[in-house]
Amino acid sequence: MKLWGGRFIKEENKAADSFNSSISFDKRLYRQDILGSEAHVKMLCKVQVISEQERDIILKALDEILSEIDSGELIISDEYEDIHSFVESELIRRTGDTGKKLHTGRSRNDQVALDMKLYVRDDIDETDRLLYDLLCVLLGLMKNNTGTYMPGFTHMQKAQPVTLSHHLGAYFEMFKRDRSRLTDIRSRMNTCPLGSGALAGTTYPLAREMTAQLLGFDSPTVNSMDSVSDRDYIIEYLGALSIVMMHLSRFCEELIAWNSNEYRFIEMDDGYSTGSSIMPQKKNPDIAELIRGKTGRVYGALMALLTVMKGIPLAYNKDLQEDKEVSFDAMDTAKECVALFTGMISTVKFNEKAMAQSARNGFTNATDAADYLVRKGVPFRDAHGIIGTLVLKCIDRGVSLDELPLSEYKEVCPAFEENIYKAISLETVVESRITAGSPGKSAMEEAILTEERYLSASAPRSI
Repeated sequence: MKLWGGRFIKEENKAADSFNSSISFDKRLYRQDILGSEAHVKMLCKVQVISEQERDIILKALDEILSEIDSGELIISDEYEDIHSFVESELIRRTGDTGKKLHTGRSRNDQVALDMKLYVRDDIDETDRLLYDLLCVLLGLMKNNTGTYMPGFTHMQKAQPVTLSHHLGAYFEMFKRDRSRLTDIRSRMNTCPLGSGALAGTTYPLAREMTAQLLGFDSPTVNSMDSVSDRDYIIEYLGALSIVMMHLSRFCEELIAWNSNEYRFIEMDDGYSTGSSIMPQKKNPDIAELIRGKTGRVYGALMALLTVMKGIPLAYNKDLQEDKEVSFDAMDTAKECVALFTGMISTVKFNEKAMAQSARNGFTNATDAADYLVRKGVPFRDAHGIIGTLVLKCIDRGVSLDELPLSEYKEVCPAFEENIYKAISLETVVESRITAGSPGKSAMEEAILTEERYLSASAPRSI
């Protein structure tokens, strides 16, 4: 059924009809479409465009349609052009002429704009809940690993020792910022386009504040042309999801490396690994690799919509239909990746001994050896050169700074004493770092308290 057939005397070309149709992907908007229609019909009654009896008939039928679609009793047919046509046709089939009054004062332009805003708003809330769950898992791991020593890296080379708690805390901050971005987007987009009509409003005395309130918006949109052509909020959301995926991908990259035979920092759980069809010894981190790979898919959706929007004049144009497929795919992909990553990281086994040994063998205490000399009155630039010379000695002999005899230290600089070994021990090096944001235990305990307060104060919206 077409909602616009009166002007036309010829049927649409079948290929063009299929090309124009969106119901194959916009049918997932059925709930938002029905809820928006219910708010609209309540408002039409309030402003006396329809009677209370007509309102009740339409509302009852819409509730039935929603319930039957949810249960699977009513199947959305691809014969219709879009979800709006399907719902309205089904309503008219059940209520006759009364149902035909639903669309009074409304265009498909403001209708689809509303549906997408409602859908994106719901998806933001769902993504936020998934990120909250991930943060809860990360905080638990942070609490349990304040004494798990490991190397920190710059330029993919061992730099200074940290703790696993501190390393995980860096990702905790990333995902905190992701949630903050979602909050900002949700707040900025929370205005209701319903009542904007095709682009210039309507002559009916619509109470736009009422529909906005019924649908949980802060207010109606201000400009009707912008209302039907705005997709900024989707672009912002895809941008935020791209950053979420980037964070997941960085984390996965590290887990993949840590899972390798060269690192042996972790072992992936069997439930999040796969084997090889030819090499029986293999245990591959496929889920982490797929999350890393699917990041590009979400980036692609963002670029696709930016490209669609770059040349569209005001107001509504059919190009805007292209906002849905890529967006739905990106939303689904990001949520699935966050959920799978949460399960994966919660089951990882950390090899504490391998991590600590790697930190000891990588000269990660070299800076602290230089600081030892500074405390003895040696200028830092001179201390830097002295320790560099000692590192070369260690490399030649295949030992660490901890293993180099004191006589070798004194040969390069007489300021060294026996207490150099305690000063550069892994425990001392890490625990002496007490400034806010550092890996030392006291600093990490304070950070963990901060994160606990954050999670307590930012519980996700109830479903």
